[in-house]
Amino acid sequence: MRTDIFDFDLPEDRIALYPAEPRDRARMLTVAPGEVPEFHDAVVSDLATILRPGDAIVFNDTRVIPAALEGRRVRGASSAKVAFNLLRRTGADRWRAFARPAKRLVVGDRVAFQGPADGDGTLLSATISERGEAGEVELVFELSGGALDRAINEIGAMPLPPYIALKRAVSDADRASYQTLFAARDGAVAAPTAGLHFTPELVAALDERGVARHTVTLHVGAGTFLPVKAEDTRDHTMHTEWAELGAETAAALADVRLRGGRVVAVGTTVLRTLEAAVAARGGFAAWSGETSIFITPGYRFRAVDVLMTNFHLPRSTLFMLVSAFSGIETMKAAYSHAIANGYRFYSYGDACLLFPEGNCD
Repeated sequence: MRTDIFDFDLPEDRIALYPAEPRDRARMLTVAPGEVPEFHDAVVSDLATILRPGDAIVFNDTRVIPAALEGRRVRGASSAKVAFNLLRRTGADRWRAFARPAKRLVVGDRVAFQGPADGDGTLLSATISERGEAGEVELVFELSGGALDRAINEIGAMPLPPYIALKRAVSDADRASYQTLFAARDGAVAAPTAGLHFTPELVAALDERGVARHTVTLHVGAGTFLPVKAEDTRDHTMHTEWAELGAETAAALADVRLRGGRVVAVGTTVLRTLEAAVAARGGFAAWSGETSIFITPGYRFRAVDVLMTNFHLPRSTLFMLVSAFSGIETMKAAYSHAIANGYRFYSYGDACLLFPEGNCD
């Protein structure tokens, strides 16, 4: 399928740099496919009246680590500023990372960061052990395990996506704003942004409505922001992320389906976890592992009945996913409606609540 099918024009002023306050006052476009798609302008707090008693809503409980680090490359008597976004832990003392500018680095370079002091008065340090493609390197730190985790937590900044970070400085407020209520398991280097819209008040309203709440885990990787450069979707290599569907959640979702309730995924990360798990197990059952599931139009959904998500980038794997769920023409029309009506896009932007085109089992 041609990638340019998923292109659209997005004005720069539609990109949200800060979240709505309170979070559940963000706007939410409901999208119902059909011969004539139906769009309804709502707010996130309306979710408690839109969902039905007996439905189950599923959140991603991953926690974003402060994965943006700034340091100095030290080579003999010379040094230069360099920044990193941690991508993936590969050992107790090592991380894969994007480096900026990567051209300043060679294997063997030492990088000094601010943080807990080591023996020579430098605070936290690492060595470049590998250089990959497109600015990717491997960092081997002089700390490991929990000590390294604590150091990164102290010196790092929240890894806001580039379309925000290039337009404003990361602030202390982002440590709370770029984290969901459900964050419990460290490991993400990007937020599951649909979950950012939820407040304690909305959660209480969902409970009162009789909507069950469950969690899965997918540690979101920075690859979620990478554009699709291939001209054909078949030539795109999807990034890999670790995910888990626990036995208790799996059993509860299977029961919801048996009773006629709907499984509502909060975010594409939840949808991808559930679809990967059901594909691997043949139904709702405990599963964990790496997933690189790439969902494009023509995919038959087996695990998810309703999807709440944010508005995504043109030509992105996420816009391809929502086009598969609700139909590409429906989603193009929905995004045109959103742009014309002032909806805010991307991580700190507004939400949409999507119903399926009819391609679900």
